[in-house]
Amino acid sequence: MNARVAGSLSRWFATLLAAATLTAVAVASGIDATKSEIAATFRQMNVPVEGRFKIFHGVVNFDPVNLTAARARIEIDTASFDLGAPEYEEELRGKEWFDTSAYPKASFISSGVVAVGPNRFEAKGKFTLKGKTQEIKVPFTRRSDGGVQVYEGELPISRKAYAIGSAEWDDTLEDKVIVKFRITAAK
Repeated sequence: MNARVAGSLSRWFATLLAAATLTAVAVASGIDATKSEIAATFRQMNVPVEGRFKIFHGVVNFDPVNLTAARARIEIDTASFDLGAPEYEEELRGKEWFDTSAYPKASFISSGVVAVGPNRFEAKGKFTLKGKTQEIKVPFTRRSDGGVQVYEGELPISRKAYAIGSAEWDDTLEDKVIVKFRITAAK
């Protein structure tokens, strides 16, 4: 795989993992993965690249009236990252990128949620990817849509903080990956 493609894939994957982390924080019990999405966008040679994680699951307890009891745990299958290009996806599974044989899962475990405005919240917790754990804050909104709760948000993460791609990619891949999520869950 050429360096340009591998770089794009790596960044996209890191973004997706971040998105999955956000999803876990913002979701109520009963995540509907068929109606939910975790995506990551990054820039390779200043061109935006986006991918999605196909497999993730989690448990979230969220009550806007009792935020002190809000908790979330989400796991993402790192090999499920989908860029729409199987040859790049295979490269992203390698040691330099996500090293899915050694680290098959990324996870987010929340430690608290605070309100920051009407239907706007921020979850904090530990995000682990490729054996590295960082404290992060995940901003999200919550709304009702029919019989489900919808949690949406986005946040930037650093691919370098999780050793995604070596320094030789720094001129090709931007460090910042934007993770976006839309999670639906039963009320």
